[in-house]
Amino acid sequence: MTQCTQEQLRFHPANGKTIRADFNGGELSSDFGALLLRQSLLQSDLIRRMAEAVHDKRHPSYIDHSIQDLLTQRTLQVACGYEDANDSNHLRKDPIFKMATGRDPLNPDQHLAAAATFTRLGQAISNKDIYRMAKAFVDHFVCSYEQPPSAIIIDLDHTSATTYGNQQMSLFHGKYNDYCYLPLLIFEGLTGQLITAILRPGKTPTGKENAAILKRVIHVIRQRWPKTHLLVRGDSHFSQPEMMRVIQDEPHADFVFGKGAGDKKVLRPKAEKALKEARQKLALNRIHSDPAPYSFKQYGEADYQAASWDGLDTRVIYKAEVNQDGDNPRFVVTSIKAASAKTIYEELYCPRGQDENYIKHLKNDLSGDRLSDQSFKANHLRLFYACAAYVVHHDFRSQALKGTSLEKAQPSTVIATLCKIAVKVVEYKDRIKLHLPSSSPFKALLRDVTEFFYRRLRSKPG
Repeated sequence: MTQCTQEQLRFHPANGKTIRADFNGGELSSDFGALLLRQSLLQSDLIRRMAEAVHDKRHPSYIDHSIQDLLTQRTLQVACGYEDANDSNHLRKDPIFKMATGRDPLNPDQHLAAAATFTRLGQAISNKDIYRMAKAFVDHFVCSYEQPPSAIIIDLDHTSATTYGNQQMSLFHGKYNDYCYLPLLIFEGLTGQLITAILRPGKTPTGKENAAILKRVIHVIRQRWPKTHLLVRGDSHFSQPEMMRVIQDEPHADFVFGKGAGDKKVLRPKAEKALKEARQKLALNRIHSDPAPYSFKQYGEADYQAASWDGLDTRVIYKAEVNQDGDNPRFVVTSIKAASAKTIYEELYCPRGQDENYIKHLKNDLSGDRLSDQSFKANHLRLFYACAAYVVHHDFRSQALKGTSLEKAQPSTVIATLCKIAVKVVEYKDRIKLHLPSSSPFKALLRDVTEFFYRRLRSKPG
């Protein structure tokens, strides 16, 4: 019996026949979706903006891969589920990824970049490059609207990215009980679009640091949308006087921030009367209601002004909730005057919980927390790869998949459904033919998606 080698796979017989497999199928790819996602990139200027943000110090005579090609290649790899630069060593010869970056799929002289090239790019990136790339994301967000919106929600949230070994700016964080980075992610709360992201050391930021970042973001937005109303939203980590002053000084802007209930001597007594009433009503309803209610809550406004809030015009809203586990008070500080306490808490503050899903898409589906380089700036670039992949997927779902069953799907579902499709590439003198599986269950959807982009690009000026 012959021994199994890397070039041949053996299986148990089926129907009385031996089964063998080899790797002589020709120019095949398992990532047809890279070509689909490329269509979204062609509709967008994000990669171009990111590439223009990087000062390329390489000598032109020795450049095989432009910065734009490198960013396109790595973004598409991450968007298709390949999280590491090492994957480039194999995918650089993949015909679909080569076509997706504008290269000849079967030309051996036009392979894509290998892992070493991305390593050198990460080592060469500068602080100014990082700053300009972060701004490029904000520019792309603003330009994605044909007309200035009447209002947007700027959602701020920090998340942890666990670090290992002696990585630059890796610090121990008590909340997560581990060494980590603590990147700041900024989304648009109504649509889930990514506005920008900032990689940070693993420590809780000061109010001055948060305010400086927010001020820069608002400045870019205001250059195009001077009259759009901005609602800045975040949890208790952002209820800092520096943050509130930046927003209060900005016309057409408001804020809604969580306020920690840990200060029992100050905040908790403000809601004690409402909590007592909630306990009584919950007890009464449990006697007379079938089934018994799980909780009872009511809303109110507390007369509270912190010493550091001097000159700030704020309201403190509370939710006095009592459930089977006991009292559960919550507090919110806001600049909004013309809304009830219940409206502010339930309709304006609570929906920010959707950010956790956006963060899950970025981290779990697109490996946004896989920051394993030793250099902090190289890890910031890795975060930007994942952020660009998030933008590609969001644009793809909101445009080509609008009205389909995948319109609200998370990136991992889109990857498994539309990206991981086998395809055979055949090149003729004047055309390229792609042969997909005859038994594909998504023929109609793929036809609709490709026709959408084809018509869109044909109608695009220039």
